[in-house]
Amino acid sequence: MANLKAIRDRIQSVKNTKKITEAMRLVAAARVRRAQEQVLATRPFADRLAQVLYGLQSRLRFEEANLPLLKKRQVKSVGLLVISGDRGLCGGYNNNVIRRAENRAKEIQAEGLNYQFVIVGRKATQYFQRRDQPIDATYSGLEQIPTAAEANQIADQLLSLFLSEEVDRIELIYTRFLSLVSSRPVIQTLLPLDPQGLEAADDEVFRLTTRGGKFEVEREKVASQARALAPDMIFEQDPVQILDSLLPLYLSNQLLRALQESAASELAARMTAMSNASENAGELINTLTLSYNKARQAAITQELLEVVGGAEALT
Repeated sequence: MANLKAIRDRIQSVKNTKKITEAMRLVAAARVRRAQEQVLATRPFADRLAQVLYGLQSRLRFEEANLPLLKKRQVKSVGLLVISGDRGLCGGYNNNVIRRAENRAKEIQAEGLNYQFVIVGRKATQYFQRRDQPIDATYSGLEQIPTAAEANQIADQLLSLFLSEEVDRIELIYTRFLSLVSSRPVIQTLLPLDPQGLEAADDEVFRLTTRGGKFEVEREKVASQARALAPDMIFEQDPVQILDSLLPLYLSNQLLRALQESAASELAARMTAMSNASENAGELINTLTLSYNKARQAAITQELLEVVGGAEALT
C-alpha cells in the first residue's frame, strides 16, 4: 500500500505541474498577441520615416554627406549589442543567442581587434559577467513587450560609444522571429549606418491565430510605400541637417524592431517549451496511472491469495 500511495502522490504532483505549464503557455500566447499588435501599431511611423529617408536619398548622395553616423572609420574596436531574456523556461532561446555572441567575440579577437559588450537581458549579463568579459552597459527588467522609450535609452548609449570613438563599429546580435517553433540568432551592423540599407524593401509582419484549437503563425508581406519626394518640394533647412536629425530616429526604430523580434522569439520559445512540458507531463501521468493500476491489481491479487490460503489452512 505504501507503494500505491507514493504513485498516487506522484500522479497528483505531475498533474499540478501540468496545470502550471499549461497556464504559462497560455500567458505566453497572450503576450505574443500583444507583441504583434505593437508591431502593427509602430509600423505607420516606421513607414513614414522610411519614406522621408528614401526621399532625401533621392535628393542628395549619402556618400557625400559628411555625417558622423555614416562615417566609416578604420575598425580598432567593436561594440556588440546582445539581446537576451531575463528569465528561463524558454528552451534554447537564451543559450543560442549567448553562444552566437560568444563566437562572434572570439572571431573579433582573432582578427586582433578589441570588443566590448552592451547587453540587454539578465541571462546574458550573468553569463558574461561570470567570465569577466568587457561590458560597457547592461539593461534588464525591461517590459515584456518592448517600448520606444527603452529602445531610445539603449540607442543613446550606442550613439555615445560610437560618436566618442570608443568603438568604431557596433554590431547587433538578436534572435529573429521566424515561426512559433523556429527562430535564428543573427548579426546586423547598426553603426555606421549603411546608405544602401536605407532603401525601401518589402517587409513581413506575423499574426498569431488559432486553427483547429491550435496556435499558428501567419506571415504576410508588407510592401513599403516609400517613394521619392516631389521634385518641387522646398526644404526650409539643408537636407543634410534634416538627415542628421532623422538618422538617430532611424537607429532607434531599427533597435525597437530588433527588441520586438527578440521578445516574440522568446515568447514563442516559451510557448513551445511549456507545450512540450505539458505533453510530457500527460505522457508521464498515463505511464504512472498504468503502473498504479498494475500495482493495485497485484495488491488485490495478493490479498485474494492470502484469503484463499487462510481459508484452506482452516479447513
